[in-house]
Amino acid sequence: MLGLIVRVLPFWVREPLLILFGSLFGAGMVLNAVIEPETRWIMAGLGAVMLLVTAYRIRTVVHAWRARKVAAGGPASQAQPRPGAGPAAPRQKEPNTAAQVFLALALVGALVGAVWLAPRVTGDATATSRKPATCEDHAAGQKLPKAYALTPGSVTGDDLCKALNRSDLASLLGTPGETPLVAYGNSGTASLTADKVAEPEARVQFDTYTVEFSATYNHMTIALYTKVLAPQTMDHRAGKVLGRPAVFTSDHLMQFRFGGEGSTSPATEGPLARTLTVALDRKDPGGTFDFTVWSDSGAALPDDDTLFGIAEKVLAALPASR
Repeated sequence: MLGLIVRVLPFWVREPLLILFGSLFGAGMVLNAVIEPETRWIMAGLGAVMLLVTAYRIRTVVHAWRARKVAAGGPASQAQPRPGAGPAAPRQKEPNTAAQVFLALALVGALVGAVWLAPRVTGDATATSRKPATCEDHAAGQKLPKAYALTPGSVTGDDLCKALNRSDLASLLGTPGETPLVAYGNSGTASLTADKVAEPEARVQFDTYTVEFSATYNHMTIALYTKVLAPQTMDHRAGKVLGRPAVFTSDHLMQFRFGGEGSTSPATEGPLARTLTVALDRKDPGGTFDFTVWSDSGAALPDDDTLFGIAEKVLAALPASR
C-alpha cells in the first residue's frame, strides 16, 4: 500500500518525502548503533545504506531543479518559429514547484502529528507498558507468617520494595532514563525453618539490571559469615554501611530449564551477581540485609562504591529495622 502511494505521487512531492524520511531513519539507526552495543554493526550498516540512498536522492533532486530552471529560462525556450511553420503549440502549464514542496512538507507534518497523537488518543498498550512499575505485594490481604510476630521490628516485603523502588534508582545504577519493568515484595520465611525465621524480599527489574533486596532474621552474624562462608565465593571483601559491618561477595546465579530438545540438566549457570550483605545493626547481633545486583544482558555490573551508596540510601528509607 505504501509503495503504491509513493509511486503515484508527483516527483516534487515524492522525493522530498523520501529524503526527509531517509534522513530521519538513517540518523536514528546510526544513533541507535552508538547507544545499543548489541546491535551496533547491523544498525550502523543499515543507517549508512539509508543515508547513502538519501544522498543520491538529494543529488537527483538538485539536478532536476537545475534542469527545470534551464528549461524555463534557457535559449531553447526563446526560439522563434521557422518561416512557413504553423503557429506554435501552446505550452502546457507545468505544476508549481513551490506548491508541491509545500504540500510535501504539510503531508510530512500531518503524518508525524498522527504518529505522535495516536498513542495519546487511543491509549496504546505500548505507551501504557512504559509507565514505571509500582510495588506489588504478593501476599496482600493475607496474614503475615508467625515469624514476623516473633521478631519485633522486622520489616515486610512491601517495606523493602517501597524503600528499594526509588525514583532515582536507575540513575544510581548508572542507567538514567530506564524505568522499572517489575517491582514486587514478598513477606516469606526462610526454608526449612517451619515458618520461624522471617525472610522478606523485594525485587526491582530494569532493562539493564535487576536488584534484589532481602532481609533474614536468623543468628548468622557478619563476623561469622565473613570468616566461614564468604571465602567460598569470588571477590569477597569486607566493608561498612552506615557504621554496620558488611561484606561483598560474587557468585553465579542458577538458571532452571525444564524440557527442551537436547537438555541434559534442568539447572545451568546463570549470570554473575554481586551481593552486599549488611548486618541488621552496628552491634551485629545476627541477621542480615542482602543487596544483590545482576544483569541478564551481560552488562558490566556497577562498582562496589555504587552499591555502597545505594545500600545506604535504601536502608535509611526503611520504616523500621533493628
